[in-house]
Amino acid sequence: MKKRSSILWGIVLVALGAVFVMKALGVGVDIVFDGWWTLFIIVPCAIGLFTEREKLGNIIGICIGVLLLLAVRDVISFSMLWELLIPVIVILIGLKMILGPIFTGKSDEAYRKAKENGKTLKNGSAMFGGSDMDFTNEVFEGAELNAVFGGLNCDLRGAEIKGDCVISACAVFGGIDIIVPDTVNVKIHSNSIFGGVSDEKKRSFDAAKPTVYVRATALFGGVDIK
Repeated sequence: MKKRSSILWGIVLVALGAVFVMKALGVGVDIVFDGWWTLFIIVPCAIGLFTEREKLGNIIGICIGVLLLLAVRDVISFSMLWELLIPVIVILIGLKMILGPIFTGKSDEAYRKAKENGKTLKNGSAMFGGSDMDFTNEVFEGAELNAVFGGLNCDLRGAEIKGDCVISACAVFGGIDIIVPDTVNVKIHSNSIFGGVSDEKKRSFDAAKPTVYVRATALFGGVDIK
């Protein structure tokens, strides 16, 4: 993945350098156009689409960038931009929940094993509001969490975690808090676009403990592991 990402970014830099050379030679290439700044959203998301395991955040980022570009260039109005943006995000979140493997892929070993072993992955979502999930006295094998313009709290302190499990978390203009007990390890794979993913505790790895793998995407939002 890192090699592919380096190649794609290399292509982008070569193309950008070639444009500057052509402009210096007097060739009519205009690198500044209305809405050029949206490329800082579109290009990283497009590259992430091919290099990151978690696809949904990048797809949403591309949609936001393209809609902003169309609005700046007066193809659509800014009022229409907001009317389209929220439904598009909601549709993509819904598609992720229905067709999770297509968006997330199965390259993550923990996620693949969870699916192959028939583990039950809990579904939790918070859209335009708040939601709390408490797994006290429940056997926890994994979860898929989505927060869109809302907040989701997932409390695992009282859960029975008997083996490695995976949490797929996606926060879009919202936040997800995952509270885990001290009896587990935590490993994070994150993909953040104008957002952040953080683990508030400093944990030392203990091979005797089960591991919670968190696959997190934050787009104008945050995922916090506590």
